[in-house]
Amino acid sequence: MKLFFVRSIYTQILTSTTLLIVALISAILAVWTSSESHAYRLDKINDARVISKVLSYTYSNEISQANWSQIRINLNLLMRENDEIVYVIISDHAQDNKIIAASPNELQDEYIPNIVPYHVTKKALESTEETTVIETYILRDILYNNKIRGKRGESVMEVSSEILRISGTKLGKLRIGISLKQVEDAVNRAIYKALVMGFLGLNFGWICSYILARELSDTVRHLQTSVTKIAKGDLQQRVETKHLPDEIYSLANSVNQMSSALEISFTQLQKTLASFERFVPDKFVSVIAPLGMENIEVGMASTRKMTILFCDIRGYTSMSEAMAPMEIFSFLNDYLACMGQAIDETGGFIDKYIGDAIMALFDDESTDSALNAAIAMQKSLDKFNNLRLQKNLPNISVGIGIHRGTVVMGTVGFTSRMDSTVIGDAVNVASRIEELTKQYNCEILITESVVNNLSDPESFSLRLVNESVKVKGKDKPIAIYELKVTHQL
Repeated sequence: MKLFFVRSIYTQILTSTTLLIVALISAILAVWTSSESHAYRLDKINDARVISKVLSYTYSNEISQANWSQIRINLNLLMRENDEIVYVIISDHAQDNKIIAASPNELQDEYIPNIVPYHVTKKALESTEETTVIETYILRDILYNNKIRGKRGESVMEVSSEILRISGTKLGKLRIGISLKQVEDAVNRAIYKALVMGFLGLNFGWICSYILARELSDTVRHLQTSVTKIAKGDLQQRVETKHLPDEIYSLANSVNQMSSALEISFTQLQKTLASFERFVPDKFVSVIAPLGMENIEVGMASTRKMTILFCDIRGYTSMSEAMAPMEIFSFLNDYLACMGQAIDETGGFIDKYIGDAIMALFDDESTDSALNAAIAMQKSLDKFNNLRLQKNLPNISVGIGIHRGTVVMGTVGFTSRMDSTVIGDAVNVASRIEELTKQYNCEILITESVVNNLSDPESFSLRLVNESVKVKGKDKPIAIYELKVTHQL
């Protein structure tokens, strides 16, 4: 048998909303009370610090001249004008912290006042700070002009300040006890206001939740009809329907039918997406279509600063002329798989294949991953050549050029046929650098912009090849470096 408050979504919403409102009001009450208490205490501390500092400077001359009577007159004036001050104590360092002026008066000529705990006095006298604030309580009733100024057990805030000469010499200690009764009264008033507002908020929230629950309950019943129309056919149940509210129990049966149909569609969609990602890398899509590939249109573009890697097989044309078309096709797939894995494992992605050439991109802030990819490609090529050697096939060699610069990633074409591409001067430079590997007989060449963006250049073996080389299509010369690779035997 179901409990009353779980029989329907109507009662569940009312119950949960009421509990939520109560919890929220309780949290607000706690935060508000804490905030008010902190604010009032902070104001008291600031006021007490100001009073303490002013008085400590005022009494410095009086103590140095042993003008005790004038100090006591000033203390009485201070007590009369400030009802919040419970006691004032002035001790003289020259007399082993003997109390030379105080209110109440009976504390004069004592060393340890009996109106606050001993640890408070100890902290005040031993503190090296210019001003010390501590909350404590009164040990006995304190009278002033035959009236109770502070009751036993009442909370007070003691502010103690050093009385200093202008030269900085310590003369004595000024201690002022300020009642926290006004702070507690202010906090109590804040709690009362919070309770009143909470009560009003609870009633208002309950009324709103009542209306919402009624509307939502009706909506769920209508939703049940709509979902049932979406799902078609005799479908197997999937959602667990135990312990559900009445309305959701009916809805669950409809959702089970819909989920079966959606699962089939979703599986097909996943296969489509997986196939699509083989043609257009996921990183490329995330740049030009952050809202999803379903929103890709012709002309969408994004400007990025990236590292571009070009790789090309040396002597591929003459080698392909001696092979049958299917042999070339098989060779390219094996070779590109070998190189593509090295690029993928180092964080790059392949933008396109241009015959035997590979164009890869790296979207990192530094260029270390691109250099690691080039090294990994050469080592993968060593393994690839070892396999070819076992089949009595000739070794192949590649040239790799790397450059970093600003490119535009986007889509080109028209509505019926479009393609992803990366264009920019940096792409052309990277391609030209790869061509220079033949001229300088180097496996890997990189530009100065790549070297300047290395986060850990010491981990790579670099050699300056030419500090001022002009590449085709560029008027300004650039410096190129060789990245050396230790080959696997």
